[in-house]
Amino acid sequence: QVQLVDSGGGLVQAGGSLRLSCAASGRTSSSYSMGWFRQAPGKEREFVAAISWSGGSTYYADSVKGRFTISKNNAKNTVYLQMISLKPEDTAVYYCAADPGTYSIRNGNPRVWGQGTQVTVSS
Repeated sequence: QVQLVDSGGGLVQAGGSLRLSCAASGRTSSSYSMGWFRQAPGKEREFVAAISWSGGSTYYADSVKGRFTISKNNAKNTVYLQMISLKPEDTAVYYCAADPGTYSIRNGNPRVWGQGTQVTVSS
């Protein structure tokens, strides 16, 4: 059973940056693709970014392209989301996700979810 613990959220001013981390544990976690979703108050959870298990392929929502970067450290079984040029509309709870493949992540149906970390961007 893969488990995810995400962290790194906080309060930041518009234009600032944050880095989220998600540590995976479990026997097969190193072979899982991983990703990030977010859910703002009153809105549905939405896909943000995904990375293949090897780190060789990455995918982004149009709203974050050029500002967010997803990366993976396989030695540490950890995925990161570096966020720059943050906007108030980026305010949300961010959830880490994992699945054997990126397809399920990109389609909003990953096998495993983290507990979420709050990101608040003030104007």
